[in-house]
Amino acid sequence: MAGLLSYRYCSSPSTLRRNIPSISPKSSCYEIHHTASWIRRIGFRSPSAKFSRFSVGQKEKGNSFCLRECAFSIALAIGLVTGVPTLGWSAYASPVAPVLPDLSVLISGPPIKDPGALLRYALPIDNKAIREVQKPLEDITESLKVAGVKALDSVERNVRQASRALKQGKTLILSGVAESKKEHGKELLDKLAVGLEELQRIVEERNRDAVAQKQKDLLEYVGGVEEDMVDGFPYEVPEEYSNMPLLKGRATVDMKVKVKDNPSIENCVFRIVLDGYNAPVTAGNFVDLVERHFYDGMEIQRADGFVVQTGDPEGPAEGFIDPSTEKTRTIPLEIMTAGDQTPVYGETLEELGRYKAQTKLPFNAFGTMAMARDEFEDNSASSQIFWLLKESELTPSNANILDGRYSVFGYVVQNEDYLADLKVGDVIESMQVVSGLDNLVNPSYKIAG
Repeated sequence: MAGLLSYRYCSSPSTLRRNIPSISPKSSCYEIHHTASWIRRIGFRSPSAKFSRFSVGQKEKGNSFCLRECAFSIALAIGLVTGVPTLGWSAYASPVAPVLPDLSVLISGPPIKDPGALLRYALPIDNKAIREVQKPLEDITESLKVAGVKALDSVERNVRQASRALKQGKTLILSGVAESKKEHGKELLDKLAVGLEELQRIVEERNRDAVAQKQKDLLEYVGGVEEDMVDGFPYEVPEEYSNMPLLKGRATVDMKVKVKDNPSIENCVFRIVLDGYNAPVTAGNFVDLVERHFYDGMEIQRADGFVVQTGDPEGPAEGFIDPSTEKTRTIPLEIMTAGDQTPVYGETLEELGRYKAQTKLPFNAFGTMAMARDEFEDNSASSQIFWLLKESELTPSNANILDGRYSVFGYVVQNEDYLADLKVGDVIESMQVVSGLDNLVNPSYKIAG
């Protein structure tokens, strides 16, 4: 997750509407009607299906769906109060070794909305010592919400807490770093210690403006140490998906967009971190398409204040046509939940009755990236992707009705605010994998044809 972007043209993010429109992979997505309380699912965008399949012309079907969703809402409410037994699921991945992620911060307390923090907590590690350094550094963001230099008193407490945790826990932190990465981990911890001293001086000098950047630098060191704690890939992907392109780790992609008809923005590069630890099939499919230049030159196809969506190729196909089979390549729904060692495949958490499960990659952050799919077919995602732009009645952080229904596989970590300025017709000039390509297994783009 390194490096500054070569393009950082910005304008004030567009004012977002409160009403939630539908989304589609060639059909419809999410829309809320407060009187009817029914939901449309995120699906494919289609030139032949401009309207929802639950449109006015299909009143009977719409009413049936309304009743079904009302029943689901009641069941969900009961489940949240009384608890619902967990059902089994059709496809498991097989763990190679136990993974004990520390996700208590995601489950309790204020919702985490920062994409960097979400990615750190999503790593398959269990090292309390490094989390005790991480947490007070992240709390600096809240401390800075206090007006003026008074904020620096809280920041100073955060810094002292992080420094104390690092000194007391350094041995335990290093013991959690993979043997092959020990030297790199030690180097990052040394930089972290020096950086904490520098941040302490910044606070003592009452230089509020310098705090945020130094905080960002220190959290990058923390994230680097935590990534060094992951030794190999922690589980086996189910056999039926094991020959597909898989991202066994993380990768970073830069997406350069040419913005039309907006003098405030000429070009913007969005940096995206893909998480193959929690969505190896989904992230692998996307990286493979990026390496095929599938998205280069493609227009933004939906931008309505709720999501930005693209990935629908020209012609009748709703996804990527694999030249080797001449058929649409589809991937399964893939959801990793807190406490599980492996993802769930092929079913939504709603269908499994797991209403209280917390996803490892939630729709908490502005710029959460996920796959669009057919509303009635869980395993129909192919190439159409979307970025969530805001919280709403359907998507409050930590209580998100999208979680567990769509495969999240990454977050925009730089320039995410400017997603709100994109419009239909803006062009993706290029997508490029800038790191992590070596984590891609079974790349189909290397196969001739």
